[in-house]
Amino acid sequence: MGETQANNPGQRNVVLLGLVSFINDTSSKVILPILPLFIMEIGGTGLAVGIIAGVSDSLASLLKMVAGYLSDRRGRRRGFVVSGYLLSAAAKTGLAAATVWPHVLALRIGERLGKGLRSAPRDALLAAATDGGRRGRGFGVHRAMDSAGAVLGALLAFGLYWFWGWGFEAIFLAAGLLGFIAVGPLAFVREAAVDRGTRRKAPTLHGSALAPPLRRFLAAAGLFALANFSYMFFVLRSESAFTGALAVGIPILLYALYNVSYTLLAVPAGMLSDRFGRRPVLFAGYGLFVVVCGGFAVAEDLVTFVVLFLLFGANYALVNATERALVSDLAEEQQRGTALGTYYLVVSLTALPGGLLAGLLWDLDPQWTFVYGAVTAAAAIAILWRVPPGEA
Repeated sequence: MGETQANNPGQRNVVLLGLVSFINDTSSKVILPILPLFIMEIGGTGLAVGIIAGVSDSLASLLKMVAGYLSDRRGRRRGFVVSGYLLSAAAKTGLAAATVWPHVLALRIGERLGKGLRSAPRDALLAAATDGGRRGRGFGVHRAMDSAGAVLGALLAFGLYWFWGWGFEAIFLAAGLLGFIAVGPLAFVREAAVDRGTRRKAPTLHGSALAPPLRRFLAAAGLFALANFSYMFFVLRSESAFTGALAVGIPILLYALYNVSYTLLAVPAGMLSDRFGRRPVLFAGYGLFVVVCGGFAVAEDLVTFVVLFLLFGANYALVNATERALVSDLAEEQQRGTALGTYYLVVSLTALPGGLLAGLLWDLDPQWTFVYGAVTAAAAIAILWRVPPGEA
């Protein structure tokens, strides 16, 4: 028993990594609900929002795959995770000095590069801490702690802006400080060393090294990512229904509500995928996104936006952890970092055209952005249908 515990990071790592994500997402979500409003304030347009959302993710996408691959080759993952969180914290702090939207673009790229450096190695640590029968729950617990930080961050943003009258710059500085604090719990994360023979089994850095079932799923996930454009457009859509100070305050609270929904449903969604399979849960998540986009295309009143943001959170809970758990299921352990990195590469590369299309359509008519999302997500459902049930 002692040997097993020594060679498996165990559930403690799930909690510690969840705590890191909780603090870091508190930091991030202090920024994210006000970021699209800040972009507009300093002269950005819908296209600028799309560029910032799409380009930052896409330029960081290759790093996700490389970091996952290198963590497989080295047999160590924690160093990548620490470095990634530190880079993101520094970029968040820099937003306080931004005066034009290209500054935001450059800093957002830096923040996403940090995420790219840490994401696949962190998820490989999570997968190593859970077995297949509880992996969905483990990822769900991590996502729940992550999104609980998102709720706190959004509410903190509302309090700082609405009640204490902080400006955007002061809020960005506070968020950066929290980002640095988030690194602390990583000092207590333990990982088992991978022996040299296992590291030699790590795959070469190309998609053909991955199993055919995984490649089939990545096609569906990539198409859904093309549809799943940035949350910024959902926030901007709700802002357009209000005037004055409410045009900032209400979207922040709705964003917090979205994260409450996600937080409450992340663990149950992961457990459902353990019990009934990843594929049915993903069908439900993709289908719900179609419904949400259709609703945002026509929504005009507060009650409708409340319902839609709750459903948006449920969609994210069903999809986010389940996709990562499925990738982990379909990959061998010595290839897991590369497989997760490839998954992030696929979904991130599609974020660029997805964000640009969403932004261009927004500048023509915001309704068309959500029609595009609904139609493309429906096509992703058709691709997912071609993944045999036994493989998902």
